[in-house]
Amino acid sequence: MKLQRKNRLRALSLGAVAVSGALALTACGSDDTGKKTGSDSSASTSASSIKCDNAKGQLLADGSSAQKNAIDAWVKNFSQACGVQINYKGGGSGAGVTAFTQGQVAFAGSDSALKDDEVKASKNVCKGGQGIDLPMVGGPIAVGYNVPGADNLVLDAPTLAKIFDSKITNWNDAAIKKLNPSAKLPNLKIQAFHRSDESGTTDNFTKYLIATTPDNWKYSGGKAWQAKGGQSAPQSAGVAQQVKQTSGAIGYFELSYVSDGLKAVSIDTGASKPVAPSTESATADIAAAKVVGTGKDLSLQLDYKTKAEGAYPLTLVTYEIVCDKGNKADTLPATKAFLRYIASEDGQKILSGISYAPVPDAIISKVRTTIEGLS
Repeated sequence: MKLQRKNRLRALSLGAVAVSGALALTACGSDDTGKKTGSDSSASTSASSIKCDNAKGQLLADGSSAQKNAIDAWVKNFSQACGVQINYKGGGSGAGVTAFTQGQVAFAGSDSALKDDEVKASKNVCKGGQGIDLPMVGGPIAVGYNVPGADNLVLDAPTLAKIFDSKITNWNDAAIKKLNPSAKLPNLKIQAFHRSDESGTTDNFTKYLIATTPDNWKYSGGKAWQAKGGQSAPQSAGVAQQVKQTSGAIGYFELSYVSDGLKAVSIDTGASKPVAPSTESATADIAAAKVVGTGKDLSLQLDYKTKAEGAYPLTLVTYEIVCDKGNKADTLPATKAFLRYIASEDGQKILSGISYAPVPDAIISKVRTTIEGLS
């Protein structure tokens, strides 16, 4: 009996060790994008550096799926420090703007600045004020591809336009061969994926094509996909997943969605060598952006036609959209505290570690000033 009791105690002890080990692995596991979570120092901030300022309750938000990985990292830190629950759906820029103008969310994320009719609609929600754009997250739009045997693929704007407009349909097309003379391009059908939902990523991707190759992209652009042909999937994560699992596929999404099994195109901009998407190459492009918003609005004009060395032209900036005046009294403290944190030096510092580009100092300083004046 003593021996049996001793064995049971030993088994329980081993079981406890196994459970604690499993919990430790969970704490340092990976999220659905393949990035490490938990103890990853790139996505952590000292709780003492976050100013909660009477923030309480919960916030509902929706919008850009391109920034969702950044929002998730920010929310984790802010919620731990302040106890505020933030539910960010990431349903796409179009869904976020609609939810904001209908008064359903405290703030929205959008990869495109508010249009005139959307500003007008926001005035019904922002009593005595209007919706404004606060640039908060930068990053390259990666053109991801899944082509067996083709590494370090280079494309230019005309070729991209023809691929996504179903004018180039096979990976061994002469135009692709010319840009990749040493690549082993297979005789494989191109499967081009675009967004099925209204998306600021689509808006920025097509703005790039309109600006750089208007003869090959004769669409007006906007959040909704206009070209015929191709296949579609919802949100950045959906497009990335389809490209990852489909041989011959190509699609566009924010760089943080490039993971195992996916490669990203380098773009021939006319510079001395093609430019790959990275936080550094995106920052080089965003640094040349101009503030074109009026009043407290800080919407930007990006340079899609850049030929600067090391500047990646296919770049987006995600805005947090909020009322300048007339925010709901019960959500204003938490909204300001969260926006203040993500615009802070600590908040922006997280971005480069998770494949995003921090907003340049000259712009983010204006964002910080504007946040303090929200009412």
